[in-house]
Amino acid sequence: MKHEPFVSSYRGELLAGVDEVGRGPLAGDVVTAAVILDANNPITGLADSKKLSEKKRELLFDEIMAKAKSVSIARASIDEIDELNILQASLVAMHRAVDGLSVRPEHVLVDGNKIPKWNYSSEAVVSGDARVECIAAASIIAKVTRDREMVEFDKVYPGYGFAGHKGYPTKKHLQAITDLGICPIHRTSYGPVKKLLSQ
Repeated sequence: MKHEPFVSSYRGELLAGVDEVGRGPLAGDVVTAAVILDANNPITGLADSKKLSEKKRELLFDEIMAKAKSVSIARASIDEIDELNILQASLVAMHRAVDGLSVRPEHVLVDGNKIPKWNYSSEAVVSGDARVECIAAASIIAKVTRDREMVEFDKVYPGYGFAGHKGYPTKKHLQAITDLGICPIHRTSYGPVKKLLSQ
């Protein structure tokens, strides 16, 4: 599906894009990133992180870190997800990511259809990671960060297959939960985990 490019009313240099990764998984934090790109230091190939190969994402991650004006990575914890719900936790994490930028943005483009409660001039952009470069950059930073963490968790909690499915509810993951029970990074408010706990 081809998305129409998004044109913001903001025309300045301090435009931040913010995105989250990890709403769907049954385990791990939701990770967000905010990025202000440098117009004088362009990066080619920015696209929705889900559409890129792992290798391409890793290369772009390094390039964004080297060339962007500012990058900030934030998160909402498993406890916050279970307490607030995933949407609210994602918005809190986005707020943290933008607050963490070393340069204060003049305008923020948020992936999705909801904007965190904050004092930044901002717009929500549906499918923003496919339509806006700074959001695409944020999605790449957040996804690579979260994927790397899940690979590390795979070593701490072997048998669940976190390095492969990254916490998403795959057949293998659901089977592992049934066989091994849940581990400390599982989100207890999520259906399949909740169901197992109630048995």
